Amino acid sequence: MGSLVLAVGLWLRLDPNTVSLLGEGGPDTFFIGVYILIAAGGLVMLVGFFGCCGAVRESQCLLGLFFACLLVIFGAEVAAGVFGFINKDKIIEEIKNFYNESAKDNNNNNATVQSYHTILNCCGSSATGPTLCPDIVTNKKCDVAIEEFFNSKLFIVGYVGIGIAGVMVNSNISM
Repeated sequence: MGSLVLAVGLWLRLDPNTVSLLGEGGPDTFFIGVYILIAAGGLVMLVGFFGCCGAVRESQCLLGLFFACLLVIFGAEVAAGVFGFINKDKIIEEIKNFYNESAKDNNNNNATVQSYHTILNCCGSSATGPTLCPDIVTNKKCDVAIEEFFNSKLFIVGYVGIGIAGVMVNSNISM
């Protein structure tokens, strides 16, 4: 389970589309949740290893410590999931503001704005005009495209967190 959480966190952090959209100077709120996932995944892997050692040695102390650590990690994962879902609109709003500010600053010469247009297949927003992207033929505004893109990413994080929390609770109950 820890390696799955770590893999999802690393995928969200290193995904080329996400990195190019939120690269230099972008809002950090999205990546805070991703870093929590990466840390929790690594910690769960480490605690799982020590739990296996405790089971092999049949040490009640190590198994009790394993259970306590899993309980703390479970609480942290629930807190991170709640943080992500509560702040979902704030995160998306920050990304939209980042796009609008980038579009106002440099118009056609901005690589960040061009990557939004290319990756999300959108053009302009309610705050900027559609003259920013003459090469892309689409009727989709970037405000809508940003919301769709990051909603899909945040739901993946939420579903993985809920699934792993369910497996952790189920495995601890069966112990």
